[in-house]
Amino acid sequence: MIREDLLRDFLNTVSIPETNEPLFKYALVPSITEDRVQLMFEVPASLLTKVQALLPQVESWLKQTFPTHQIFCGITAEKTAKIKTKLTLEKVEHIICVASGKGGVGKSTTALNLAIALQQQGKRVGILDADIYGPSLPQMLNLTEKPSITSAKKLIPLNQYGLQALSIGLMIPADSPVIWRGPMVQGALIQLLKEADWDVDILVIDMPPGTGDAHLTLTQQVSVSGAVIVSTPQDVALIDAKRAISMFQRVAVPILGIIENMSFFECPNCHHQSHIFHHAGAKLTAEALDVPFLGEIPIDIDTRIGADTGKPITVFEPDHLCSKIYRQIAVKVLEQLSQTSSKHIQFEVS
Repeated sequence: MIREDLLRDFLNTVSIPETNEPLFKYALVPSITEDRVQLMFEVPASLLTKVQALLPQVESWLKQTFPTHQIFCGITAEKTAKIKTKLTLEKVEHIICVASGKGGVGKSTTALNLAIALQQQGKRVGILDADIYGPSLPQMLNLTEKPSITSAKKLIPLNQYGLQALSIGLMIPADSPVIWRGPMVQGALIQLLKEADWDVDILVIDMPPGTGDAHLTLTQQVSVSGAVIVSTPQDVALIDAKRAISMFQRVAVPILGIIENMSFFECPNCHHQSHIFHHAGAKLTAEALDVPFLGEIPIDIDTRIGADTGKPITVFEPDHLCSKIYRQIAVKVLEQLSQTSSKHIQFEVS
């Protein structure tokens, strides 16, 4: 975060001619990786030429500050009015993103069972499937009907097992691919948030894999209370989990913790534990990055069957080992939420 602080401080010292506004005002969230820095500015058309004249100064500073990185610096004119404040949902107290740096780690199953476990702690909970290209919530909750609409033209989330739930998968045929470009996906995600009649204490968002446009759109435009990162213990998955953590930290979204999914397999006959994907990798990563470690969830056939058949294990087998672990994790998430301030200094569209 130190490098982002330096960039913020520098951009605040660069004034746009005639307006004397700091250039930082028009900076979008920067992308800083191990070998690349990308910084974009979005400005009113009236300032395009003036800000364009400042780019060589910015590029020079970036090259001095990041001498081993590739530098990409660009500018676009606004197409719409800039968002002044982040979107807050009137009847939602907290928004939690459940994310992973890659697919195939059981993130969606974890997000659903965590949402149910939070509900079992006495909270009113909703879940939004933000994976526009690969929605899985309808199957995992056994939902088939389409959401209805209120007189105020708002979507009414479906209710299943006490959860409020929405997914783009409820509005398109199950076998139809979503062939949309990035802006359409981003627009659909924001619509599912602000044009739905959510009324919950906690809204869990099952994020798509990776750290792409959907993540930036959400964290730039919506007030998010925190993120939960899901990873398997293997090194390949943890590399991407670290990227996800870094992305949320760069946009000042608190990391509520890391969950190690598929942590081990316990033989149902002899109860020997086999660490198929390595073990404790997520815990060690949490310690190294100084973020909370929330718990270990084993590879479990009953949990898989529950997700495939629309009968979540936390609902249908509350005494199962995995159900107990999900509830323990939910308690830790609530503890982290209570300790997290909602005020953060960050790069955002201003």
